[in-house]
Amino acid sequence: MSGPDAANIEHGARAPIPKVDPARPPDPGVTELRREKNPARRLLKVMGPGLITGASDDDPSGIGTYAQAGARYGYATLWTTLAMLPMMTSVQYICAKIGLVNGRGLAGVLREHYPRAVLYPAVFALVAANTINAGADIGAIAAAINLLVPIAPGLLIVPVGFSILALQVFGSYRLIARVFKYLALALLAYIGAALFAHPDVLDVLRGTLIPTIRLDPAFIAILVALLGTTISPYLFFWQASQEVEEEISIGRKQLWQRQGATKGELKYALWDTIVGMTFSEIVAYFIILATGATLFTSGRHDINSATDAALALRPIAGDAATVLLAVGLIGAGVLAIPILTGAAAYGVSEAFNWKAGLDEKPGRAPRFYLVIAFATLVGVGINFLGINPIDALVLTAVLNGFLAPPLLVLVMLISNNRNVMGERTNGRALNVLGWTTAVVMGLAAIALVVTTVAG
Repeated sequence: MSGPDAANIEHGARAPIPKVDPARPPDPGVTELRREKNPARRLLKVMGPGLITGASDDDPSGIGTYAQAGARYGYATLWTTLAMLPMMTSVQYICAKIGLVNGRGLAGVLREHYPRAVLYPAVFALVAANTINAGADIGAIAAAINLLVPIAPGLLIVPVGFSILALQVFGSYRLIARVFKYLALALLAYIGAALFAHPDVLDVLRGTLIPTIRLDPAFIAILVALLGTTISPYLFFWQASQEVEEEISIGRKQLWQRQGATKGELKYALWDTIVGMTFSEIVAYFIILATGATLFTSGRHDINSATDAALALRPIAGDAATVLLAVGLIGAGVLAIPILTGAAAYGVSEAFNWKAGLDEKPGRAPRFYLVIAFATLVGVGINFLGINPIDALVLTAVLNGFLAPPLLVLVMLISNNRNVMGERTNGRALNVLGWTTAVVMGLAAIALVVTTVAG
């Protein structure tokens, strides 16, 4: 059911319900898609922010968490990838729709329609989680480079952090994304590794189709980590902001030009999101399967380094396994870290109504880039606390699992508020999926606390 959020407290004068202005610049992408008759070419053309979001979801934190799940529990967590696909797809589409309909990112919508007591804690949680996540990913990139060159990871942390910061400040993120998303495709080697390891088909089917839940803290923690690394708070803010950036790039530079969304625009945003999230979960599934078929079956139940994770690729890559994993981790990390720090910067900038955008020059959006620099530098510093890089990746995923439920509730309230979304509030199916996701993630976090306290 759709409808306004009766509990919403408007801030100041009521904003107009967003509607499409007939004078706004048309979206040439939608027009081109309608003319395209070839289904394969249409699928390629529909790929946009959703695909980048899906690819970045398999960041080093995700890779480390999926690999740890497979090594510790074999095929017992494969079912989570099927369960999470509709949940993450619905959540990301809702966030995309919020951006498309309002012409603002999530934090901008909160600033416009909700009290500051809601806005500031949400943005603070986003910045904290993203900074820690970025730090863990920087450490993973350093560990991956160490697989290629004999330099201690500790000596690589600062150069890696500053190099990525320089790419964001002086380069173009669109160029970065185009280059490094192809490097991240090296992770698809896990598909081949899983098949070459000759896993037991019945065991794989059992792990895929029959949910396994064990009431012990370690297993619940890995479930929370899997949920947190897949349905991550930073992706909510990033997806909405990138839809806005896409509109600005086609000439809708004024807010009134971006407000409202046609059925065609929402339809293609949905397909873009489905493609991106499906890609993300295919990679996740085969990382768990490959590590389960190799590490778990050989008795290696803990992954303590990037070298351990590389062992899962030996069935297909042999001695080149470490090189393949290193390339995949570096590509995924360099793709994800600008998204993590960029999402934090979008959130803060929208909260305080600062100029923002990765396509803006630093001189035109100085405070936006200062937030990026702050998040990156603090992330670099986190790596000198003495935490094992692989443990840091999994702990980051657990943290995201705790932060996601309250932010999901906020997303659902926004997307059902007619004063915010007009006629584009959620339908019944989207509401069922969205609220189910919030409840499942909330229950998983509570279960972790309870089982940990109870021993």
